Amino acid sequence: MLQRCAALLIVLIASAAFGQVPPKVAYPPTPWPVKDGTFDIHNFRFGTGQNLPDLHLHYLTLGTPRRDAQGRTTNAVLLLHGTGGNAHNLLVPIFSNVLFGPGQPLDITKYFLIFPDDIGMGLSSKPSDGMRMKFPRYTYNDMVRSQHEMLVDGLHVNHLRLVMGTSMGCMQSFVWGEMYPDFVDALMPLACEPVNLAGRNRAWRYMAMKSILDDPAWDHGNYTKEPVEGLRGAADMLLIAVSAPQQWRKDYPTRPQADAFVNRVQDEIAAHTDADDFLYYFNASRNYNPEPKLSSIKAWVMWVNSADDFINPPEIDDMFAEKLIHRVPHGRFVLIPASMQTYGHGTHTHAAVWKQYLVQLLQESAKQ
Repeated sequence: MLQRCAALLIVLIASAAFGQVPPKVAYPPTPWPVKDGTFDIHNFRFGTGQNLPDLHLHYLTLGTPRRDAQGRTTNAVLLLHGTGGNAHNLLVPIFSNVLFGPGQPLDITKYFLIFPDDIGMGLSSKPSDGMRMKFPRYTYNDMVRSQHEMLVDGLHVNHLRLVMGTSMGCMQSFVWGEMYPDFVDALMPLACEPVNLAGRNRAWRYMAMKSILDDPAWDHGNYTKEPVEGLRGAADMLLIAVSAPQQWRKDYPTRPQADAFVNRVQDEIAAHTDADDFLYYFNASRNYNPEPKLSSIKAWVMWVNSADDFINPPEIDDMFAEKLIHRVPHGRFVLIPASMQTYGHGTHTHAAVWKQYLVQLLQESAKQ
């Protein structure tokens, strides 16, 4: 998770490990021949019972859809970004250059790649558009339902070859497998757990949100200037959450360098983050819990975590992973050992580290 807010942070940390784009600046150019798209859902009803007259969704695509003789889409891949992210996050070189080129696992001459801006993020509908704290309180289920509607009614995609997601997108991958079990062949969740967010994982998120809520300048979401101190406190929690111990020790080997890095990140996040948007996309995970229905997933699953991930540490994997993955009929779990090739939570975007498992997943799921 943590893709847009942590982007600035990650750009500073690990040479654009996430490649996120601050919400208040234009998207960067990309060498990939992406096509922009939008889709509006009228009277979208959220799980809370709230309605939005027009839910605006933005997305990017690469490649061309293909269909079999029965009209079924055969090559569509849905790529899902993390919390606070956007459609450009997975176009960064450390991800796209490893996967999308000629002969690569997701070669765009063979696959039709779809990158959505999720509800509340990027150029899709979000609180900072004007509704502020009156915006519907969306969840991951709402995001997945809107993605499905966008695919079917907007892009006329009636089947997915693969859903692959990083962090929040990882969690949405599990939701996809349960909500639409016959719609997708394979799932590749990267950097998450298929259980409710509790313990430390919920606590640090709550601390980040509380930093904003406790800042008097937030004014119940009615601020005219961003609550800077609250955002700087939230940035501190983000720093810890996406930390990469070995990489940081290499990149910031002295106390002054480490201190300067923290100050830069705080300044950047405070300058480029909307506080209300932050509260919404962080709290969207509040009812996430695919655990009870894991056995209903029909897709082939390759779930990958890294051992230096603060958010999903190996101790938690030991508690849950092996027990839970056996409940997925075609499931496999991989824990990548910590090394100088891993980047903590950001390992999910360093495709070279886990590319072999994607190749394996595509081969195995093609046999069904």
